[in-house]
Formats: sequence, structure tokens, C-alpha cells
Amino acid sequence: MAGRGGVALMRSFLVSGMTSAGPLGLTPKLAQQVASMSSVPAAAEATASKTSQYMAAGGGVLAGLFGASCIASANEVGDGMHSPEYPWPHNGIFDSYDHASIRRGHQVYTQVCAACHSMQYLHWRQLVGVAYTEEEAKALAAETEVVDGPDDEGEMYTRPGRLADKLPNPYANEQAARYANGGAYPPDLTLIAGARHNGQNYIFQLLTGYREPPAGISMREGLYYNPYFPGGAIAMPKMLADGGAEYDDGTPASESQQAKDVVTFLTWSCYPYQDEMRIMGIKAVFVLSLMMAFASYSKRLRWAPLKSQRIVMDVVN
Repeated sequence: MAGRGGVALMRSFLVSGMTSAGPLGLTPKLAQQVASMSSVPAAAEATASKTSQYMAAGGGVLAGLFGASCIASANEVGDGMHSPEYPWPHNGIFDSYDHASIRRGHQVYTQVCAACHSMQYLHWRQLVGVAYTEEEAKALAAETEVVDGPDDEGEMYTRPGRLADKLPNPYANEQAARYANGGAYPPDLTLIAGARHNGQNYIFQLLTGYREPPAGISMREGLYYNPYFPGGAIAMPKMLADGGAEYDDGTPASESQQAKDVVTFLTWSCYPYQDEMRIMGIKAVFVLSLMMAFASYSKRLRWAPLKSQRIVMDVVN
């Protein structure tokens, strides 16, 4: 503050020196030179002030980016790692389900998943013409026992399954399922591909993404580390392994092959009419295109004579 006051006082003296000799006894030329020398510290001070402002703005931007990255990292820990996108053969507009893969996926579900997970919204009849013939589906349904009744005496009884029955539930109720799995409830898998974000990619990564916990992280007994599961700790152990299932078509049952097939099966169980809907959509687009072409031609045929006619005005009469 003292320096600024001295500069201001000097400037006032210099102004009086430039007009006349003044009390300083300076000539106007010499006073002008001294004034130019005194303006250098003020210009340097202004430049330093602008530089500090730019540095403060840059620091704020960097702090914001760092905070956003910390928030993203926290979300990844809480919600699980984002699953990559895989080129599923049934994702394209003109693509359809691989029915051999659906058949193998049902075999993986039966041999690996059905011990804990139910598919209570799927019936045996829905597998006819998709994964099995009618005789094969009847034989598979007959291998299960269904509680039915009451009979004429008012008693419940068991009978072999039929095509109209649902796939069997491994537990009688939710409480029994939680008791058998240490408090965790295995979800129903019929609609799981649509109930999870990035459905089929998430399920594939969840089945194949088991890892050893990183340094500094310990898993409680009964939990397993999987970075794709929200929170990273999942009660389901790693279920898929090379040779863990048997395919009736001789396909090598590697871990990734089993995961691909069971994901295809679960996707079909969630969207069983996807192929029919795409065929209907293609037909609808084709018919609408023909109607649009016909409407455009009709409009042009109807309006062309009217738009091209010449009107002559007789301004004399």
C-alpha cells in the first residue's frame, strides 16, 4: 500500500513537472521519461494479477475433474464394474436365436443352476419347437414330480409332470430358500435377462468374472469376490468350470461355452417372441414402404396437371 501511494504521489509531481518546471524543477521531457519508467511496475502488477486468476481457474477445473473421477470410482465399487459389450448372434435386426445354443443352455440350467434357482414363469410346452421336440419335452417333464390334487378323498398327491406344468421349483417357499443358502435368496431366472442392467452381458460377466480379492480386501465366510456384482461380495460360489456340464450334441463344455449357452437360454426365456416380433416388424416396414410409394405416385399423378397448368389473365377486357 505504501508503494502504491508513493507511485501516485510521484505521478502527481510528474504531471506538474510536465506542464512547467514545477517544484521539482524538471523539464517536460525529463518528466515524461520518469513517468514512463514509473508505469512499468503497474503493468507488471496487472500481468501478475491476470496470471494468478488463470492459475486459480485451472486449479478449479482440475479439482472438479478429480472429484468427478472419485465419484465414478465410488459408483463402480457400489454398483459393480461395467460389463463389456459382446457380439451376441441374436442382437441384429435380421438375426434370430441360435436354437442349438438354447437347447444347450437349458441343459446347463438343469445340471448347474436348477439346484438353487427357479424358473416359475416357464412351462415345458414353451420348449417344444424351440429346444426340443414334443416327445423330448414330454419325456423331460415326466422325469419331474408335481404335487397335484386334491383327489376324491381330499388328499394331495404327486404325479409325473406334463407339458402344461411349470419348470420345478427347487424350494417350497422363500424362507426355505434363504435357510438353505445362508440367508441369501436365489432370484428366479425366467426374466433375469431383462431385470438387470445390460442384461445378457452382465450375466455372462457375472458367471465368468470371479477373481481373488485384491490386497487389503477380505471376504466374509460364505461370500466370494466378483467385481461385476454390486458391492463385490456375492453369496453364490463360482459354478461354471470346464467340463462342468454334459452336452448331448458333443459340444466341448468349456466355461465360456456354458456361460454363452445359458445366457442365450435366459435371454430367450425373457424375450421368447423376439424372432416373431422382428419378422412382423420387417413385414410391416415392407408394406408401409409400398403404401408410401403408392401414395407418393398417386399424389404426383393427381396434382401434376394442376401444378403444371398455365393461367392467362385477360387484362384488356
